[in-house]
Amino acid sequence: MDILTLNWMPLVITGLGTLFLIGEILVNMRGFFGLLGIGFIVIYMSVNLDPSSFATMLIIYFVGLLLIIIDGKLLNDGTLATLGTASMLVSVAIAAPNFTAGLYAVLGVLIGGGASFLFLKVFKKRNMWNRLTLKDRLTEEAGYSSMNESYASLIGKEGVTLNVMRPVGTVKIENQHYSAVSNAQWLEKDTPIKVVDVDGTKILVAKIDE
Repeated sequence: MDILTLNWMPLVITGLGTLFLIGEILVNMRGFFGLLGIGFIVIYMSVNLDPSSFATMLIIYFVGLLLIIIDGKLLNDGTLATLGTASMLVSVAIAAPNFTAGLYAVLGVLIGGGASFLFLKVFKKRNMWNRLTLKDRLTEEAGYSSMNESYASLIGKEGVTLNVMRPVGTVKIENQHYSAVSNAQWLEKDTPIKVVDVDGTKILVAKIDE
């Protein structure tokens, strides 16, 4: 029996493929991880699909990966990343020869994607994810004021969310619009909020309890 056709092999192949592809996004490996990841995903698709479906499922998988990149690079609100993850899961599940193999393939993508963050402990991370994790801080040592005075004056003031915060979004305070982040909370549009902290131009808000 060909080992690649065993039901549990999708777990290994999609896991390694996603591990290296997401790893290439997170850390700068000059394309090496990317090539490895593409190779594993191509092997998985080619083993399980006929030529007419191979290209379609491959495109769906990599469109999902592209959405994750766009979210991390530009939007940073998690919406496109969620859609991208769903697209990747759907593509590997449909490509599987049976339900069991499809379940293993989905688990492989989830495990591989989660395990890829371990690369951050070993390799140099890409700067594109600094805004998403909100780890960049403006300090006096870097030549900046640790607090922008106009933003610091917002502490304690109340306002309302202008869109859904996941947890990043836009708020309205005293007829001015600001980009803000909630404290790991998803807030619906038009939710009353209060500014609880400011770090440079990063505004932390919290929901006002009724």
